[in-house]
Amino acid sequence: MVKGISRRVVVVDSPDQRFFEQAIFIVRNDAAGEGVTSRELVEEAKRVARSYTGSGHGRLSRAWRDLSPALYTLMGAAGIGLVWLVAALI
Repeated sequence: MVKGISRRVVVVDSPDQRFFEQAIFIVRNDAAGEGVTSRELVEEAKRVARSYTGSGHGRLSRAWRDLSPALYTLMGAAGIGLVWLVAALI
């Protein structure tokens, strides 16, 4: 259904297009009356998109996400073994 209302949108391309191509933000009607520039709208849209993707957390979090499940299993087994060893020595 098409209404007779036009809306302004900001389209932000995804830096990692594995799952999403673009994010589309619908601009509030009263935002234009507040003296907000188009550059400020785009920067705010990028900031919000980054906060949802978690891409601003750095390399360490990405390294943890990219680890193999086998490595997680080995780390868990080593942790359990360490707890058992400490309990056996006490």
